[in-house]
Amino acid sequence: MAVLVGVAHWHAPLYLDGLSRRFRVVAVQDAHLATAERFAARLDASATSDVDVALDHERIDVAFVFSPHHQMLANARKLIRRRIPFVIEKPAGVDLGELRQLEQETRLAEVAVTVALVQRGAPIDSWLRQAGDIVYERMAFVAGPAHRYRRNGNPWMLDPALSGGGSLMNLGPHFVDMALRHIGHPTEVVRRRSSALHGEGVDDHATLMLRTSAGREAIVEVGYAFPDSPLKRYCSFTAAGTRGFAAVDTTGNASFTDTSGVTTTAILEVDSDPLYEKLVDDVADTLASGFAGMSTLSELLSAMELIWPPEEDEADPHG
Repeated sequence: MAVLVGVAHWHAPLYLDGLSRRFRVVAVQDAHLATAERFAARLDASATSDVDVALDHERIDVAFVFSPHHQMLANARKLIRRRIPFVIEKPAGVDLGELRQLEQETRLAEVAVTVALVQRGAPIDSWLRQAGDIVYERMAFVAGPAHRYRRNGNPWMLDPALSGGGSLMNLGPHFVDMALRHIGHPTEVVRRRSSALHGEGVDDHATLMLRTSAGREAIVEVGYAFPDSPLKRYCSFTAAGTRGFAAVDTTGNASFTDTSGVTTTAILEVDSDPLYEKLVDDVADTLASGFAGMSTLSELLSAMELIWPPEEDEADPHG
């Protein structure tokens, strides 16, 4: 049986099909009761605005935590005290201090946790790995404008004190996590953030440049700079490695040219939305093993240590 915490989150609907297939959801929580009730009706579950009430159900196997970022640590602690395994959306807090606390507390309590880093093993990740040992890569993912968070019921995302940041904090973890697994941990990090396009309190464009001691490089570009559009986003990915050069564009056109000069092509699904249903399947399949093989809070922390820099190292977010 499963419990959902904080379902106003824009990703929560993407879990619905998987949840309805793989779990019996017994309770749905959100601070706005009407939101919880609408979501619960689709899963034949009870609804509440109180996290403790949701967790009072017996024999809960797993919880899915979608809470506003400034509430994540407190809500996760409720699960730790009850020894309930959980899935949590990134970044699992508003700063490194909170994330480090959460990682340590779950580890010491031996409570199983996994993080929704859905690009792991996804079509883009698998295609880039054809390049072999990756030496240089560039990943760009530019989503719709920042004001969409007001429209979708998550205005707190535009307040850095409540969200922990902007596009780099939100979109960056997926691709920084990929970079760490593709090229290794960097010894040099350059960060650039700007909010010049929309003038919000959070960055709407950011670039992170990573370089390892062996000279391997990754560039991650993210943003809230794409217009409202059915296309949703712009994305582009390239990787150069020991076996050749791999590339993927916004429309899913993918190519791989090997070191002998032979090129193969394919059409990939680059929309990240379907990856959340697969995440639910992976959670269900690994729950008994404590989410073996899935992403961990420690791995999220490794990515966020590059995204949340010491204050004195940060570029001016207003450009």
